[in-house]
Amino acid sequence: MATTSQVEPPVIDRGNPVATARPAPALAPRALIDMPRIQALATRATTMVEQIRGRLLAPESRKVSPLYSAAQIAALCGVDKPHVNYRIGKGDLPSGRLTPSGGKREFTLAEARQWARSYRHEKMRPRGQRAICVAVANFKGGVSKTTSSMILAQGLSLRGHRVLAIDIDPQGSLTTLHGILPETEVTEEMTISPLCHGHSDDITPAIRSTYWDGIDLVAAAPFLFSAEFALPARQMSDTGARFWDVLHAGLEPVRELYDVIVIDTPPSLSYVTINGLWAADGVVVPVPPSGLDFASSAQFWSLLADLGGNLDQQEPAGARKVFDFLHILLSRVDQADAASPAVRQWIQATYGEFVLPVEIPKTSVTSNKAAEFATVYDVQKYDGSAKTYKRAVDAYDRFVDLVEESVVEAWRARAAA
Repeated sequence: MATTSQVEPPVIDRGNPVATARPAPALAPRALIDMPRIQALATRATTMVEQIRGRLLAPESRKVSPLYSAAQIAALCGVDKPHVNYRIGKGDLPSGRLTPSGGKREFTLAEARQWARSYRHEKMRPRGQRAICVAVANFKGGVSKTTSSMILAQGLSLRGHRVLAIDIDPQGSLTTLHGILPETEVTEEMTISPLCHGHSDDITPAIRSTYWDGIDLVAAAPFLFSAEFALPARQMSDTGARFWDVLHAGLEPVRELYDVIVIDTPPSLSYVTINGLWAADGVVVPVPPSGLDFASSAQFWSLLADLGGNLDQQEPAGARKVFDFLHILLSRVDQADAASPAVRQWIQATYGEFVLPVEIPKTSVTSNKAAEFATVYDVQKYDGSAKTYKRAVDAYDRFVDLVEESVVEAWRARAAA
């Protein structure tokens, strides 16, 4: 039989159908990916994020809140612009400042919030009531959960409420949206980690102010993954411990200091997620109108119901977990997606009265702002299509208004009880 060096080109022996061919060139040894290489990749990624943030947030590498016009103040307070000018003349509310060019009047966020509290007093937290806690949750990632949390915190603050934003996702995306790098700027004392490890029963030391007036933050960082081991370990060492109630108990000292507490949860059913949900008075679940996201949301409710039933059995009589409100938010709605209308019908038929009457569109505005560690509420001046920007802002404004209505209704119901 001829050797391969004698065969050119390959020849097939009809009697013994085996093809012989030129051997493939020897491949270079494959470089295995060990932990040092992964660490080098992590360092490169962290450095790149720092460089990007430094460019986007120059010169101080810190975010700043936008300024507001007299027309925006009027819209926020539900009055016309001449009334704003009249009220400025009375001198009992901030008058803003005139711009050097054009003489237009601008207001800081803090000033805008003072106007909002004055004109929207009927929606402010009644005396004697405590903060309403809202968890934004979904066990699937990529559904705009963190963006919805940030928008809700910013929008409620702009409307005059004092908000505590709590990031319990170890990825720290909500923390990043506040202009803080989880990997390099967050310490354990700035997170819920001391609560989870049993080192503290008060969240107060973790609270920090932010660039956005009216929002304080409890940050998150990757080391928060350790809480997933700490919480069950505490339960094993102390059978009387309540692993699901750690965050709820830690919030008790601050519930009279804030109007609304917004919790951004991890995209999984974890011990930390359970704490976020059991600390909440209301839940917002963003669901994009896609088949996979709809199927994932069904799993969310099944797992939550099973878990809640088990935990209720461990509570004393009359102490079952209840929520004041539950909202399904249609998020990332792509009007060009032919399947969206059908899935929206599934969502409406399934969740009925829980579906909020607003859809958050998938637009270039939201994607561009996300790339800049920002939301539409951070925009001072949008360079793209004004129509597209208005469509996004109007949808988010409506979302915040609807959740605010639920918060106000929860206060009224408690006062009546």
